Parts: sequence; C-alpha cells; structure tokens
Amino acid sequence: MTSHADPRALGEFLKARRAQLDPGDCGLPGTDSTRRVAGLRREEVAQLAAISVDYYTRLEQGRLRASASVLATLVRALRLDDDQQSYLYELAGRTDDRPRRRRPVQQVRPAMRRLLGQLTRTPALVLGRRLDILAWNPAATALYTDFAAIPADRRNYLRLMFTDAAIREMHREWSHDARDAVAALRMEAATNPEDPELDSLVTELSAQDADFRAWWAEHRVNSATYGTKHYRHPLVGDLTLDCDTWTGSDGSGQRLMVLTAEAGTPSHDALRILTAWTSERVDAGRARDRTR
Repeated sequence: MTSHADPRALGEFLKARRAQLDPGDCGLPGTDSTRRVAGLRREEVAQLAAISVDYYTRLEQGRLRASASVLATLVRALRLDDDQQSYLYELAGRTDDRPRRRRPVQQVRPAMRRLLGQLTRTPALVLGRRLDILAWNPAATALYTDFAAIPADRRNYLRLMFTDAAIREMHREWSHDARDAVAALRMEAATNPEDPELDSLVTELSAQDADFRAWWAEHRVNSATYGTKHYRHPLVGDLTLDCDTWTGSDGSGQRLMVLTAEAGTPSHDALRILTAWTSERVDAGRARDRTR
C-alpha cells in the first residue's frame, strides 16, 4: 500500500544527502572556486539526475511531489544504498513504486558448514531463504537424493517435495509434511513480502499442483522447528525420524535441519546401515581420487 507522502521531510533528506557527497566521487569536474556549502550543489544534483534545476529546487523546498521516474534517477544521482532508497520512497509516498531488491547470493556460513561436516552419521541439510537447499552431508544424500545433480537454482526443499516423484513417494505422510512445508514458506512470505524469487516459486508451484494452491490459500503458518518424519526408503525400508531445525542467530535466515532416530529402534539401526554404506562409498571415492 502506498504510504503517506511527507514533501518537507523528503526535501530535508535530499539536502542532507547531497551535502554528504563529494563532486569528484560523482564524476563531476573539479573546481578552483571555494564552495560555500559542503557536498553537491542543487545544480549538480539536477545535472546528475537529468532534471531541471527548478524541478529539483521545488523538491527540496517541499513544494512538489516527486514522480516515480524522478525518484529512480535521484537514487542513482545521490548514490543511495538500500536503506536510504527505502527511506526516500517512504518519504515520497511511493512505496509501491520502489524497485524490488534482489538479495545477494546465499552463502553458507563457515561455522554452519563445519558443523554439517561433523555430522557424519546423521542426515543434515542447511536451508536458506525460501527453503533453498544450500548444503548437505553425505548422509542426507543417502536419505533423499543426489542434491549435487540438481541445478542450484532448482535445489529447493519445497519444490522437491512437490515435483520430485521419488522424494514425494518416500514420504509416508506426504500430505502432512508438504502442508507443513507450505506453512513454513507462508510464514517467511510475511517477513519477506518483496522477495521476487519467493513470488516466482509460489507462482510456479501454484501452476503445477492443486494441493499447493489450496494450502497456500489457507494462509496457515508454521515455524516447523521440530517434528517427526515417516519415510519409506528404497534401500532400508520404513524409517521414523525426529526432525529438528535450528535457526542461525546472524540474521541470514539459514537453518540447520537434522534427522535422528532414537537409539535401539529399528529406524536407528536402518539409519546406521544407510549412513555406513554411504560413508564407505565416499571413502572409496576419495581413495580412488588419491591414486589418480
């Protein structure tokens, strides 16, 4: 929804911002004359933004409401960062016109990757924004699939739940698990409403799956920090695993998802067989690499 405009505050922000900029850093020629004020002159901002000096002056004086196209040129001219850009559009009362940000590529935190590597007998995944699968250990590959064979831009936990026939089939309670995953994504959508990749994922799955459309429309939310998963694995049969998820405290949104079984249960024994078999394959592959 478009916010309420505050032309006077917008003008004050523009004036303060141009005072912070150095003409040379903005590609303007130097001058031998002594400047009466710090930073850029109004004429220089107007030049950089390709607008008239009169138009820019009226903006600073709070006598004019800026158009969306002018705001876009001012963002570049005044070299505004993401927070400053958001503030500019808020003051102008044009939050609906603000360009959507593309977030930086998600990188697994070193500490999270270290922890993942130490979980040799336990399937574990690092999930990022939108439930993207950022990293995994060999035990997770043994349980689910060869994630490395999936293109990085398609490597998403929710997408695999709905579109990968093998993963869908191995969930003995697929409807329950998939609906919980949809609720987790819906909760993220509330905190990141301007994420274009999330919008794209929702559009894709809505077009492909009627269940997803229905569950997304429910607006059910779930942080999905713990629960029980029931699998039917093609190699070791039925597994009942506790699923626990821990969220990093750095604000990255990365979560470590770990699957375990209670000691002494058939699921625990089956998981040990599965991960031991996988570990032997990994060790054999490393040995072959060393002899090449």
